[in-house]
Amino acid sequence: MAAIPQPIPTMTEAEYLEFERASELKHEYYNGEIFAMSGASRAHNLIIANLVRVMGNQLLEKSCEVYPSDMRVQIESNIYTYPDVTVVCGDAKFADDVFDTLLNPTVIIEILSPSTEAYDRGGKFRNYRKLASLQEYVLVSQNPHHVERFLFQDNGIWSFTDAEGPDATIELSSIDCVLTLTDVYHRVVFPETDG
Repeated sequence: MAAIPQPIPTMTEAEYLEFERASELKHEYYNGEIFAMSGASRAHNLIIANLVRVMGNQLLEKSCEVYPSDMRVQIESNIYTYPDVTVVCGDAKFADDVFDTLLNPTVIIEILSPSTEAYDRGGKFRNYRKLASLQEYVLVSQNPHHVERFLFQDNGIWSFTDAEGPDATIELSSIDCVLTLTDVYHRVVFPETDG
């Protein structure tokens, strides 16, 4: 006899926020379902730290703030996510007076991993594009020195640029930052490959 499928428990937006604010773990929220965020690798964490440091230094005298992966972003009332790095320029807008859910990111950066790459490139980017404030979406590979950037154009089209190799640079024009891949991957040890 086949097992009877069990309903997936869901939460309202208010229940999710109450649960999340009390939780020691981070969870993303999509249409009533919550998804636990798994721990990140050493390389993943180093890349985040390097990006926050490099961009933070370049934005020091500008009206921009750089947040690591603990800043939650609300896309719609039914979608909450934790980008690896988020930048907001101008007046940061938050969902409420707890100031832990950002509504208007300018730049979102995701560090690719084998388990999340397809989602980061597909469904997650599709959701992020619903944010009227978002100007650039950046994907950083954990493989040697490769960064991809999508820039929102005035004509409503997302243009693509990438940079590859330790000496390469990529400009984040919406925030007037330049990333040198040597800095992005500082102290990251890549696995040896044959060939």
